[in-house]
Amino acid sequence: MLSKFNSKASDDRSKLEQVTELLSKLKADLDANKLSAKQRKQLLEELKVHGRSAENADPIFTKDGLHTLSRYAFDDQPAPTSQEAMRCIANALLINQKMCQIFVDLGYAPQAAKKLKNDNIDDEFLASRILFLMTYETNLDYAQLVDEHGLAESINSAITRHAKRYSKSARRLSQLHTNPIDLMALSETLKLLFNITHFYPDLSEHFSKSIPHIFKILVRRKIPSPPLQAPINYLVNALINLDLEDQKGHQLKFFGMNAVFPTFDANCNVEHLINILDNAIVAYTETELDNTISPVLTLIRRIYEIAPESVQKYMEWLLLPTDEERSRPLGKSDTLSSRLLRLSTSATTPNLRGSISAMMFELSGKDATKFVQNVGYGFASGFLVSNNIQMPESALEAHSTTTTTTTADQEERRVPVNPITGQRLDMEEEPDHQTEPMTEAEKEREAERLFVLFERLKATGIVDVKNPVEEAFRSGRIEELPDDHDQD
Repeated sequence: MLSKFNSKASDDRSKLEQVTELLSKLKADLDANKLSAKQRKQLLEELKVHGRSAENADPIFTKDGLHTLSRYAFDDQPAPTSQEAMRCIANALLINQKMCQIFVDLGYAPQAAKKLKNDNIDDEFLASRILFLMTYETNLDYAQLVDEHGLAESINSAITRHAKRYSKSARRLSQLHTNPIDLMALSETLKLLFNITHFYPDLSEHFSKSIPHIFKILVRRKIPSPPLQAPINYLVNALINLDLEDQKGHQLKFFGMNAVFPTFDANCNVEHLINILDNAIVAYTETELDNTISPVLTLIRRIYEIAPESVQKYMEWLLLPTDEERSRPLGKSDTLSSRLLRLSTSATTPNLRGSISAMMFELSGKDATKFVQNVGYGFASGFLVSNNIQMPESALEAHSTTTTTTTADQEERRVPVNPITGQRLDMEEEPDHQTEPMTEAEKEREAERLFVLFERLKATGIVDVKNPVEEAFRSGRIEELPDDHDQD
């Protein structure tokens, strides 16, 4: 046991000595300039391996160590040397958050932004990662990087380059976007875009040019399994904070078409998002879904809010229960709308419940009566109560849904629907006539139970209804039994 302890202590000292020596050699050569490019790269590669763990690599995680690495990364070194130094920096910033502010204080953030101007996939990956890590807990002025160092244009250009890989000509030439470093670079750039627009929303308008390119990549990439893996999840996230409504006309003016609802197929983008949602609900467990699909729901809701009426109607058709589903109580089938309704009341999806119900409410025109008619009072009531939304009395009355007959002229007819379950009344199961009829005493107890339930419902203030049991008593349709009535 003692020998193992001594061996570990020796290894620890050895690593610390090697890290100290490597940084010393690199720092000395910045002035002496005697090492070859190959030798510098080799020293940096060795330092990168040691720097993957902060343990016994202390010299890397100092201002002096980071300064030395930054000079190799950004001060006119050959690309292989520069990129190796950037890998060391990225690891240091990831492992030790305090290093991010030190990097900012050293003044190298503008040089990192400059690297994004290069049409080089490694530079894009490394510079985006470094700039992304500095969005947390630093005083870096990203507005200055956008205004004075062209950061937004560099990000837009990088995403445009990625999108070109999805053009028809590129696909004919088999220039598929499958290289791991390409996808990693795209993911890092999208993560950077999301964080900038999240923490600095006033800068969002500078990234509007990327909207059609992000949708292009999203729609033309095959939905993977599971669906929300990189870069799909980052493509979705990147769109959430952007000016999809195009209030300032950036992408419309630049591309000549609406980026979200293109003229060749206004439904294509949102249809793909709903397909991703559908696939995700099947692929992930309910616990996983609670944290996974929220961005997709958020984006779908944002698009519905700004969509033209024809697209809204299409989204309602895809997401709300159809007349065909009403042969059973809503939520019992295997359609997307049924799975969403079940998730909206699941105990294992506390984060999703509100989002799904809110989406269904919005798809119902934010009208409580229509909401109940669309999803049934059983699924609607919790959302209405928690949001203090008054529900008209008529919402609890049976309503009609349009169905088509099988006659030759295909006439439409109206079929009553149960307001609680959403099921067509003519499709509800007939009562079992073999069951013994209720005694008079049982009928009275059931009437008392219903009376109490309706009084509780009235007390919530959500709906103002007359208690039907009370009305029946007043009208003489129910008579109170004498105390000595036979209860057999």
